Amino acid sequence: MKTVKKGINKRYFVTAALVLVLAALLAGAFLVGGVPRSGSVSEELTDAVLHEDKKIDLFGWQVNPAAISAFVVTAVLLVFAACVRIFAIPRFKEVPGRFQMLIESLVGFFDGMAKNNSPRSNGFLGCYIFAAGCYICVGTLFELFGIQAPSTEGPVSLPAPLSDINAAIAMGFMSYIVILLGGIIKNGARGLGLALKEFSLPISMSFRLFGALLSGLLVTELVYYTVSLSIVLPVIVGVLFTLLHALIQTYVLVVLTATYFGEVTEPSPAKKQRRAKKAAAGA
Repeated sequence: MKTVKKGINKRYFVTAALVLVLAALLAGAFLVGGVPRSGSVSEELTDAVLHEDKKIDLFGWQVNPAAISAFVVTAVLLVFAACVRIFAIPRFKEVPGRFQMLIESLVGFFDGMAKNNSPRSNGFLGCYIFAAGCYICVGTLFELFGIQAPSTEGPVSLPAPLSDINAAIAMGFMSYIVILLGGIIKNGARGLGLALKEFSLPISMSFRLFGALLSGLLVTELVYYTVSLSIVLPVIVGVLFTLLHALIQTYVLVVLTATYFGEVTEPSPAKKQRRAKKAAAGA
């Protein structure tokens, strides 16, 4: 009992200390203030979305900072995957450790989602939604690091790759192409018709991704623009919005892709009946 009470008292003490520290930081932010912005709030928000002024020179081409973020996130994921495959997987044991449990849980989650939504064909679907989910989640969390890069108008913080409308549209159309090809390969003309019936799906997925990430970006920029709140509060707001968007948007796009892929690859009722008859005859 004494040990339990000590643990509870310790938690209360830590929580109270964190609350006091946050309150002190917020009070200091209001008293000291932040660095005033040179442009208007409209200019700040427009540049945060379109990056028309602050572009980065990439081998002589002027590109958006989100393109650099996409290259960095892709390289990090590929290097991490190679290291896991070369160094970690050969050492996996029958009794898993923490890292092995984490990897197996992630793979099992996406593989189970693919099998539940598309029992007939789920091998490639599981691989795709796993890769897309990791890219969306890691790419969204990437902006929390605040990596600075030189641009034509001074240093700029690298944003999330999908905060660029072009990247969001590319992800939406890539998911739709996976659905379309799956329907054609498994169901032929019927699968093609089922996929084309959902012609608005790539647009809806693209703007769902872009809109969610854009809302978090704009809220953070507004908080930064307010001088008296630009010291402590952006950290709290940015982390909360980024974490929520990373998890929610990853789950939404993965579920939509798996669900529609299962619909277009599902066999026709006639094929189901023939298979049932063959199974009954064989029994």
